[in-house]
Amino acid sequence: MKLSLGPILYYWTKQKTLEFYEQAADSDVDIIYLGETVCSKRRELSAQDWIDLAKSLSQSGKQVVLSTLTLLAAESELKVLRKLCNNGDIMVEANDMAGVQLMSEQGVPFVSGPAINVYNARALKVMKKQGVCRWVMPVELGRDTLQDLLSDAKDMGVLDGLETEVYAYGRLPLAYSARCFTARYYDLPKDNCQLKCIDHPEGLSVHSQEDDELFSLNGIQTMSGRTYNLEGELSTMQGMSVDIARISPELGITFDKVDQFRKALAGSAQTIALAEAECNGYWFKVPGMDQVISAE
Repeated sequence: MKLSLGPILYYWTKQKTLEFYEQAADSDVDIIYLGETVCSKRRELSAQDWIDLAKSLSQSGKQVVLSTLTLLAAESELKVLRKLCNNGDIMVEANDMAGVQLMSEQGVPFVSGPAINVYNARALKVMKKQGVCRWVMPVELGRDTLQDLLSDAKDMGVLDGLETEVYAYGRLPLAYSARCFTARYYDLPKDNCQLKCIDHPEGLSVHSQEDDELFSLNGIQTMSGRTYNLEGELSTMQGMSVDIARISPELGITFDKVDQFRKALAGSAQTIALAEAECNGYWFKVPGMDQVISAE
């Protein structure tokens, strides 16, 4: 099984972002996704900067994929999308149907991101006809659904030449909105948000009255408060013929997690247990913020 590094979901400074990808180039991941997927106002790196960075990282021997915006609402955002999709060299991860259409029109293989609602084998068959060569399972689905979907897809002859990727570590991207929750926190309008996201490189925590961390607000994106961790399920994924496990960047700990996942895949990891602030519920078809100890 391969390991991938998902796109940075938070808004980091240009320097911090470039330093992160310098480390990524030397890390033990096979695939690196990069690009702005949350908000078009985040312009520390331009579309051309992302393309140039992708070409540079390709020299490290990793497969590099450009990820597109998830929620498009303006012609300027379509312009950036077209630039990314027409880059000519680097594979693209489409995170909305506009990206799917642009890549399909070119006849170029691409990745279907986790925000694309592929919930059954018939949907996967449609996406493959559009040119999808890899799909990332939506984060709210779990083990049993994936097993059934892959079984049905195999019977339909859909899996040939198609890779399956699972979001296996990081805060979960749960929802996107036209409103900006970070701006609202500061009592600012979205059009004059002052780019406050950059002050919160791990998002803004939202707690319940019982002081349980429920969510993390990341601009227009609502994320899980707890960190999703399927490290203990990697062998199960391998048995299901999952090709890639995705690790989503989290400040300061990403590459330690890469090393832990690699050890787990090699069977040399110590006992794998979830930390208090981690969860795996969706995988077991229970509330997402729950922790479940697998019987396997």
